[in-house]
Amino acid sequence: MNQISTAMVDLEALKARQQATWASADYSMIGTTLQIVGESLCETIDISAGSAVLDIAAGNGNATLAAARRFCRITSTDYVPAVLEHGRARAAAEGLDVRFQVEDAEALSFRSASFDVVLSTFGVMFAADPPRAAREMLRVCRPGGTIGLANWTPDGFIGQLFRAIGRHVPPPAGARSPLLWGTDATIHELFGDGASEIAIHPRKFVFRYLSADHFLDTFRRWYGPTLKAFAAAGERAPELDADLRMLLHAGNRATDGTLIVPSDYVEVMIRRR
Repeated sequence: MNQISTAMVDLEALKARQQATWASADYSMIGTTLQIVGESLCETIDISAGSAVLDIAAGNGNATLAAARRFCRITSTDYVPAVLEHGRARAAAEGLDVRFQVEDAEALSFRSASFDVVLSTFGVMFAADPPRAAREMLRVCRPGGTIGLANWTPDGFIGQLFRAIGRHVPPPAGARSPLLWGTDATIHELFGDGASEIAIHPRKFVFRYLSADHFLDTFRRWYGPTLKAFAAAGERAPELDADLRMLLHAGNRATDGTLIVPSDYVEVMIRRR
């Protein structure tokens, strides 16, 4: 059974809703804490200086900056212009040469085989139409080139966070979980026909905050999905808050009163056929 069928879903309406969600807050306040993920991904795929690199759904540019620091020719893209501007400011502060461009991951404007490397860290996995986004990534990557992804997993902390939110604010009918991108089966289904090699490596990102209160305040203010969920929960917001606090308590390994919560993700390396 195809877990990522797009039948009976208004994908354009879903995409518009997702875009509004990400634009509703300032993702850069969350994204900057994830910088190490972009650095690690560039090392895992063994990126080469001088490579033509595309970062898709780049957010505020973690993988973008990591590639630029390795002297790649990098183009950073996202469909939310405001968050892309934060990446531009970060690149300017470091004196990095980066091209920024508003793009839809499902309808890229670039010619086929334009890039040696295509990257996305916790970005393209939220595409409304996963097969279409995967086809676009394969199309713009040259034969023999590399696609590198960092995707949250269904069973890790972020996966559990989305499930907790979904119990209070169900996702749109027919929408596929972005967390499927964190499974071997979905990666092979999306990219297998266009790949000569696929390697998937389990990794952990560790969320470090002053406290559970600090984490929840940050995510309620600046992370679009959480901000929208609490707004939609209405009178049920205290119940959602309680569930998230329980999740944070269960995952917290700090012993000093702060918050240290590991979250599983996968690094994916795809060699374009």
